[in-house]
Amino acid sequence: MEHFGFPMEAIAIFVAVVAVSIYLDLFAHRKTDEISVADAAKWSVFWIVLALGFYGYLWGRFSKEWADLYLAGYVLEKSLSVDNLMVFMAIFASFGIRSGLQHRILYWGIIGALVFRAIFVLIGTSLFMASPWVGFVFAILVAWSGVQMLKSRGDGEEIEDYSDHWSVRLTGKMMPVYTRLHLDRFFVKHEELFVGREEAERQKSVTRMGALYATPAFLCLATIETSDLAFSFDSVPAVIAVTQEPLLVYAAMIFAILGLRSLYFVLAALTRYLVHLEKAVIVLLFYIAGKMALQSWNHAIGDTGLHISPGTSLMVVLGVLALGVVASFLFPEKKDDDAGAAKG
Repeated sequence: MEHFGFPMEAIAIFVAVVAVSIYLDLFAHRKTDEISVADAAKWSVFWIVLALGFYGYLWGRFSKEWADLYLAGYVLEKSLSVDNLMVFMAIFASFGIRSGLQHRILYWGIIGALVFRAIFVLIGTSLFMASPWVGFVFAILVAWSGVQMLKSRGDGEEIEDYSDHWSVRLTGKMMPVYTRLHLDRFFVKHEELFVGREEAERQKSVTRMGALYATPAFLCLATIETSDLAFSFDSVPAVIAVTQEPLLVYAAMIFAILGLRSLYFVLAALTRYLVHLEKAVIVLLFYIAGKMALQSWNHAIGDTGLHISPGTSLMVVLGVLALGVVASFLFPEKKDDDAGAAKG
């Protein structure tokens, strides 16, 4: 296949759709009200339909092969994001953030993800195109992610406390922290907090005196952003493995990220049911690692005669995820109370 490149029409449509989507999302959720599962589900459907609309545009305007590359990357990024959202749940629990404020934090977290994903995609695709040997490095990174997920499954159900995350400690060194939530604010001025209050009360509620204080909401946002950066080292090589074209990689990742906020609240309600989805993601990571290693071998060492088409990758990704969802409903994990009743 020839390179997709950077068609100006596709770029203009992509940028326009993303810009309008961000504006609509900001306008629709400008208040920090509690988000219902039904409302989150409706928005999740909207974002998925939007992503599929871009898929239809690529198919109709260019070709099915390019459209399949984009869709495979989109589905893979979406599936990898599910595990990331589980971490976000633990982060919110660590800081005691309610659902309304969670929505605001996720909004700014996703804005940051749009910027950092662009940087990582540019660097990753440039390295991949510079030398076929880079594909072996990416394959190792993706396989390592799968191994880490396998290990984490054996660590039990203990939830990590993120309130002492390194990003929290770094923020505390850079500026004073007000240790309580203050409305929906990330920062609060000194005069807003301590006018007319006793000195003893001041010392209890801040880490040190200053003109401006970071609140737990900002500490949570910093932890979300740094965690997402770590996820990028896994997801960017994985999506590049199936898509490779810079514009299609970025479009796939951005359309997947745009719907993460709504998907988060849906998953918060469904997480106890999709018990085998993580296993499906692990299988996909090993498949992607093998695909990238094979492709790099064909280009750097010698053609093996084995080639995996974009359509095949798309069907594998969709099929494995579908098996994970179906298995979750056919073979649900036993509840702890059921196990206890059996012992009695």
